[in-house]
Amino acid sequence: MAATMHAAVVEEFGKPLAFHEWAIPVPGPGQILVKTEACGVCHTDLHAAHGDWPLKPTLPFIPGHEGIGRVAAVGAGVTLVKEGDRVGVPWLYSACGHCEHCLSAWETVCGEAEFGGYTKNGGFAEYILADPNYVAKIPDRLSPLEAAPLICAGITTYKGIKVADVRPGEWIAISGAGGLGHLAIQYAKVMGLQVCAIDIDDGKLEHATRLGADLVVNAKSEGAVEAVRQGTGGGAHGVLITAPSLVAFKQAIAMTRKRGTCVLVGLPPGEFPVPLFDVVANCITIRGSFVGTREDMAEALAFAAEGKVKADIETQPLSAINTVFDRLEHGNVPSRVVIDFGVGAA
Repeated sequence: MAATMHAAVVEEFGKPLAFHEWAIPVPGPGQILVKTEACGVCHTDLHAAHGDWPLKPTLPFIPGHEGIGRVAAVGAGVTLVKEGDRVGVPWLYSACGHCEHCLSAWETVCGEAEFGGYTKNGGFAEYILADPNYVAKIPDRLSPLEAAPLICAGITTYKGIKVADVRPGEWIAISGAGGLGHLAIQYAKVMGLQVCAIDIDDGKLEHATRLGADLVVNAKSEGAVEAVRQGTGGGAHGVLITAPSLVAFKQAIAMTRKRGTCVLVGLPPGEFPVPLFDVVANCITIRGSFVGTREDMAEALAFAAEGKVKADIETQPLSAINTVFDRLEHGNVPSRVVIDFGVGAA
C-alpha cells in the first residue's frame, strides 16, 4: 500500500478545502521530492481555490506556491540538488528552457510554464514533487518560516520595483502595504528609493512608517491622489500596485509622474480601468510584472539573508487553512500567514 500524507485539497471551486490522506508522490527521472517544513499563504491561492482566473486549475488540486522544505528523494539524473538540501518550490514550477523567453531570462512568460499550486500540486501538503531546475536555493541564514513568503511575495515585489525603472533617490509609490507591500517597502528602501506607502488601513500605514516609508497616504481620504502628487513633487516616478483592487489601479495612474512607470502586480477580477487621455498625454508607461526569474529569486533571498528585508509572519497549522482563507478574503491578514508543518528551523 502506498504511503500517504496529509493534504488540503480544492475539490470544488468556491468551497472550503477538504483534508485528505493523499498518496506521497514518487519522483521520476529529473524530479525531486521535498518534505514540506513551511508554506506561505498567498492571495493567489485564494484566486486558485475560487477559480477566479480564465485559465483554471484542474480539479482536484493542492494549492500552495511558497513551500519550503528539505529534499527527501531525488529521481534519476538529478545533480543540481541532493537529499537534505533546503529548497523552495515557487509559483514558477517549471518552463521549457528553450523558447525565446526562456533564452532571454524571461522564463516567467514561457508558453509552456507550469505553476506550483495551480497547474501542479503545491505546498499545502506534507510532501511536494518539484523540478530541481526551478526550485529556489534557500540560504542557510533563513529559516523555513522566514523564507516562505519571500519566494512569492518577496520576489514579486522585488521584480516589480526593478521593472519600474526608478533610480536611487527617486520616488516609488507602493499601493497596498499588506502582505506584498510591507516587503516592497523594505526592498525599495534597500535599493535607495524614497517610498510613499498607500493603503486604506491606518494600522498598515503606521507599520509602513516603522518600516521606513517616507510618506504615507490613506487611499480612502479625500484628496489622496493630490496628497501623493504634492508629497512626491509631482507624482511618483514609479508606482507599484500590490493591492488586488480596481480602485487602487485607477488611483495609481493618477499618482504616476509624467513619463513615469506604473507597474501592475495585484490581480483583482475585472478589467483594468485605464484613463487613456492621461496615459497618452503624460507619456505614462503601464507595465505588467509577473513574479520573477530564478536570478531575481536569488537576489531577493540574498537581501533577506543579509538581514535587510524581513517578512512579518503569523504561523498557523494546515488545519486552519480555511479560516486563513476567510480572513484573507475579508482583508484581515496584516502581513503574511505561513503554514508551519512543525519541522522547525534546523
